[in-house]
Amino acid sequence: MEQHTAYSDVLHEDTHGGGTKEVIKVTIILSVLTIVEVFLGFWMIGMEENGFGKHFVKGVIIILMLAKAFYIVGYFMHLKHELKNLIMTIIVPCLLFVWFITAFLFDGNSFRTLRNKYNPVYKQMTTEKAPATEEKKDEKKPGQE
Repeated sequence: MEQHTAYSDVLHEDTHGGGTKEVIKVTIILSVLTIVEVFLGFWMIGMEENGFGKHFVKGVIIILMLAKAFYIVGYFMHLKHELKNLIMTIIVPCLLFVWFITAFLFDGNSFRTLRNKYNPVYKQMTTEKAPATEEKKDEKKPGQE
């Protein structure tokens, strides 16, 4: 005689349907996203360096990478099936961490720019004229006749 408890019902409910199909579906989605990213990356090689198209393609690649990160964290790290409070406990610190990195990068760049702008040695180095490398052919050097 089989004994049904709440614990065994939960176990059978989670493992009873299409887990393999879901993993295959997510794997196909991740593969397609990766193939599109690689195609865009190779296509971007031939574009102009400062053109709008290259920046647009880079933005699309970043969005595709974030979508892949969502699928990986959601399915393979099992975060999709968790409670919202646990999800927020993990996501909010990650977003704060990304925000800190971005803020520190902008602050460091601002410090570097201001340091170079007001540093007298840097100003002198950038305003000095380079010595002429070509000599005039008509002028004679001392000691030559």
